[in-house]
Amino acid sequence: MSEEIKNKWLDLYATAPQTLEKVKEVNTAVTAFNANVDAVIKLSGQRLAELVKESGLSLSALEDIKQTKLIEPQDVLKGIFKSFKNGIAEEWLSEEKVVYDWMLNHLGYDRLQMGGQGGIVANVLGILGVQKVIVHTNSLPKEQAEQFLKLDNIVSFDEKGQEKPAYQICRNNDVPMIHWIIEFDKGDTVEIEGKKFVCPKSNRFIATYDPLNLRLVTDSHFIKETTENPAEFVILSGMHALTANNDGVSLVEKVLPIMNAWHRHGTIVHLEIASTQDMEVRRAIIQKLATNADSIGINERELIDILEVVGEDKLAQMCREDCHAENLFRALLRVKEILKTPRIQLHFFGLYLTVQNKSFRITPKQNRHGMILAATVAAGKAGTGDVNHAENLLWAVGQKVSDVGLKELQTISDILEDKDFLETGLTQCAGFDVIAVPTILVEKPKTLVGMGDTISSVSLVGAR
Repeated sequence: MSEEIKNKWLDLYATAPQTLEKVKEVNTAVTAFNANVDAVIKLSGQRLAELVKESGLSLSALEDIKQTKLIEPQDVLKGIFKSFKNGIAEEWLSEEKVVYDWMLNHLGYDRLQMGGQGGIVANVLGILGVQKVIVHTNSLPKEQAEQFLKLDNIVSFDEKGQEKPAYQICRNNDVPMIHWIIEFDKGDTVEIEGKKFVCPKSNRFIATYDPLNLRLVTDSHFIKETTENPAEFVILSGMHALTANNDGVSLVEKVLPIMNAWHRHGTIVHLEIASTQDMEVRRAIIQKLATNADSIGINERELIDILEVVGEDKLAQMCREDCHAENLFRALLRVKEILKTPRIQLHFFGLYLTVQNKSFRITPKQNRHGMILAATVAAGKAGTGDVNHAENLLWAVGQKVSDVGLKELQTISDILEDKDFLETGLTQCAGFDVIAVPTILVEKPKTLVGMGDTISSVSLVGAR
């Protein structure tokens, strides 16, 4: 791709510091519903073998998986072993305190970090300088409070309903909602009953103890405050782990009146569509919530998930087989036509793409400013490992956009027969405004955790 085009985008990216300053003009943003603690541990094959031996599990019992739910401690070992020997990522859920206690006592952790879209986004918006970020926490003991940045503008509620900086709150009677992220390395070996299993790919198994988020338990103090007093933005997520067998559909439907109350204040309600495995719950999220949101955020996998829900199976298959700009752009337009959500933002490798109504209250240029800031912050997060420090937010300023992103943008420009689109990222199609931003790619990212949540929230809140 020509250096001339890259230099034009470098000039556009030079707006990021000014956009960051304008974010500080945002009075209030709300994040809901899921915040939890991620407990990260690197587990060796040797330690896995020791745990299996201690449990008394035979190899045949270890491989006898009747359900992908953590009912008893031995199920944790079954899940880890399955992921280890196949080099695959899986997440199994538990609502059993005995499983939680076993993991705490036998697995432990190497480090704790913020988990859940609501918690991750709260920290990002807080460090960006939004004047007040109200974060929903259905469990806020010391372990959870310590994952919030020590910033007074990130607030939640104590057991008496008093609003305080989230990091200062300790609701002693709350049990921490912990997601164990158990990582293992390619080439590591576990020996069970004299038989060796070699891990074919570095990956992770997630063992989640999170009964409150799995039942979408909400904090009444948070609901009262945010529905009675206006905020400029709500970033909403946390329904993706619900299941139809656990009243997931009705729980999704109960969110709708809360959304309507936010809307009455003129708040922009953005729904982050996380990957939802239960098809009935996914359908409810798309049909009930996405169609009533002002904005939704998706990646390519979640775009395919939506296509499956709305009956566009052929288009979904095309995207699975060739997950690049041409198919994804056509799919995004089709989803926009069907759902009629005013604004939809898609992020995939190298490119962010927004399609919105021409009447949307944020202009295309403002959107581009927000998306450029998001791309800058995301590159900073990948390059430094976190954006918990203000100096990391603009780490990527001065770096040029990727050839990958420009190639994807060129593809869409060719489809639209709009040469200016490659240089500006602004055009119109099918009666909608289309905004695209090629991104800065970090060759060896230090982290990708929470990247999609960061991209979507900063793109919207940063659209100044």
